[in-house]
Amino acid sequence: MAGHDIIVIGTSAGGVEALIRLLPQIPADIPAALFVVMHMPAQNPGLLPTILGRYTALSVKPVINDETIKPGHLYVAPPDYHMLIEDYKVQLIRGPKENRHRPAIDPLFRSAALVYGPRVIGIVLTGSLDDGTAGLFTIKKRGGITIVQDPAEALFPSMPLNAAENVQIDYTVSLDEMGLLLAKLARQTAPTAQNFPITAEMAKEGRTMELDMDTLEDDNKIGVPSVFSCPECHGVLWELHDEELVRYRCRVGHAFSPESMLAEQTEALETALWMALKTLEESASLSHRMAARAEERNQHNLARRFADRERDAQTRARTIREVLVKSETSVELEDTDAFNMPPDAPAEAS
Repeated sequence: MAGHDIIVIGTSAGGVEALIRLLPQIPADIPAALFVVMHMPAQNPGLLPTILGRYTALSVKPVINDETIKPGHLYVAPPDYHMLIEDYKVQLIRGPKENRHRPAIDPLFRSAALVYGPRVIGIVLTGSLDDGTAGLFTIKKRGGITIVQDPAEALFPSMPLNAAENVQIDYTVSLDEMGLLLAKLARQTAPTAQNFPITAEMAKEGRTMELDMDTLEDDNKIGVPSVFSCPECHGVLWELHDEELVRYRCRVGHAFSPESMLAEQTEALETALWMALKTLEESASLSHRMAARAEERNQHNLARRFADRERDAQTRARTIREVLVKSETSVELEDTDAFNMPPDAPAEAS
C-alpha cells in the first residue's frame, strides 16, 4: 500500500525565509517526492533551486519537462511555467496565468490531487491573497491531507488564513513542527483512492490546465457565465462553485479567486487612471498652445474657447491626480520582491 508520498507546497511573499526554515528538518530518506511553487516574476533568474539546495539534504535541481518523479527529491517550479504532476512525471506548461501568476499554486495542487488522490499532502505557507485555497480544496476532496503554516508566525498570513477559512484543514502547525510531521505522515498508509472519486468537473478542469484543445474549444464550460469579464483577456468569466468556495475561469483558461480578481481590477483601474491623466495633461498643453496661437492672430473668441478647454482639462487632471496620489483604499498587493535572498544566505550562488 502506498503512503503519502506526494508532498506539494505553495508559498509566495516571505516564501524563501519559510522554506529555508522548513527544509532542514526533512530527512533525506523521506519516502516521498516534494514539489514547491513560489510566486515569482517571469524575468526571475531561477536561482531558487540553488538557494534551497544549501538548506536541505534532499536532492534539489531545476525541473526538466517530463522528468520522472523520485522520492527524496525536491522539484521547484521554474519562472514563467506552471508545474503539473502526471503519472510519475513532472510537466512544465506555459499555460494561462492563474490568480495572476505563472507559476501558480492551484495548478500544481489540482494536478497532484487528480493523479494521486489520498496520497497527496498539500501545504500552504506564507503569502498574500489566496492562491492555493482552491487547489487545497481539491486535495481534500480527493482524500489528501491538508496543512497550513500557523498564520500567527507567517510573514504574510493571508494565504494560510484564506485556506483555513475555506478548506477543512487537518494540521495548522509552525514551521518548526512541520518537518517531523511530514516525515511521519509520509510513512503512513494512504486511504484507497476509490473512496474519493474524481468528479466530471475535476476531470474537465484538469484537461483545461493541460491545454487539451478539445476541452478548450468546447462551448460547454464548467460553471455558469458571470457578469464579469476576464481582467487578462476581457472574455467572459464562468463562475465556479466548490461548495461555498467561489472562483472564476475564462474560456482560454485564465483563472481567478475573488481576491485575485479584485487585485487585478485594482491594478487595471490604476493603469487606466494614469493613462487618463496623461491624456488630459497633453490636452491642456495643446489647448494652451492653440489659445496662444489664436491670440497671435487676434482670434480672441477662439482663444477663449481653447483657454476654457485648457482649464477644464487641468481641473479634471487635478482631480485624477488627487485620487491616484491620495487614495486611502487599502488593497493587499503581492510582494513582487518575495524572491529576495534572506540576509543570512550566501552572497553568491554556488
